[in-house]
Amino acid sequence: MDRGKKPTTFFANRNNKIYMDLKDIIRENTLRYLPAKSLRRCTSVCREWKLYISTPFFAHSQSNSFHDLSGFYCQSHSSQPSFISLDPIAYGVPDPSLKFLPEPVDIRCSSNGLLCCQGRTGYKAYYICNPVIQQWKKLPKPDANHGCDPALVLVFEPSLLNFVADYKLICAFQSDLDGYEFDIYSSAEGSWRTSGEICFGNRQIVPSTGVHVDGIVYWQSRSTIVAFDLTSERSTLIYSYSSGSLGKVNGKLCSASIQGSKLTIAELSNPYTNTMQMHSKTRAWSVKNVTLNDSVFAGQTDQKSVLFIGGKIVVIRLGSTLISYDTRTNDIKQLATEVDYDPRMIPYVNSLVEV
Repeated sequence: MDRGKKPTTFFANRNNKIYMDLKDIIRENTLRYLPAKSLRRCTSVCREWKLYISTPFFAHSQSNSFHDLSGFYCQSHSSQPSFISLDPIAYGVPDPSLKFLPEPVDIRCSSNGLLCCQGRTGYKAYYICNPVIQQWKKLPKPDANHGCDPALVLVFEPSLLNFVADYKLICAFQSDLDGYEFDIYSSAEGSWRTSGEICFGNRQIVPSTGVHVDGIVYWQSRSTIVAFDLTSERSTLIYSYSSGSLGKVNGKLCSASIQGSKLTIAELSNPYTNTMQMHSKTRAWSVKNVTLNDSVFAGQTDQKSVLFIGGKIVVIRLGSTLISYDTRTNDIKQLATEVDYDPRMIPYVNSLVEV
């Protein structure tokens, strides 16, 4: 007699993600993609979220997941730093003036949530800090003389494998041998080291123009760009398309300038044209011109200049007003008014990265 098969009983695993509450799904899959200011508001949702967001593991995860440009630190020669947010509701810092640092500072450069600042007293020490969590580290004094306005570039690329921020600070300084040398600080080694490379020639690097793109650091120098490869520690000179602002767009070096209402963006498509045979038709730069058809530019005779280009954002100084232009949506909006002449614009990412 066939008794048949007994029905099989399935026991569902209640820990499976399909049974997670909505707040748990958001916590595990969404929070790390939010900027630091928004996360501060999220801590009031519940005690569980507050504890989760405050863990070092979450700070590490967020710094690897969130990379959007959040705003700019703006500072002129004698003023205190201020912060200009691209979206005041989403992005911000608790103390834009950086008073948590042990002395007044000048902001020199930034990279993925970290700022490099230089003190105004004593031997003018360098500080690496994150203004969101107000952590900072004072770097040892370099042996080389970097000058009163050092040409610095901070290089920090977040990595899932490194729970401690691993960064480098590169300074191009004038050599006694008629050229530029390169000083490198490594957080992993905790010390400065002067490269054996010298970029010979009588040229003047513009300190605030430094930018890092794919392992190479670039500085504007009149009609040429000085490039320093961090892997080979070799320098080269690249013909500059214009004397505009240097930045990183889509993983490539770009230069942006403006004349009237015409914005010119040049992308370095081939940095090796100086090594090619004569009469080669290969061009180093690919150029795109954009006419800014907006009432803010109509009839304006004030001096215009590009202060920043990076990602999809271009910041233009129009007299004493700062304007942002989105290259993807073509949106133009006013960021700030009555700014000091020729302010230094330092891009910032609203990250929880720990120093």
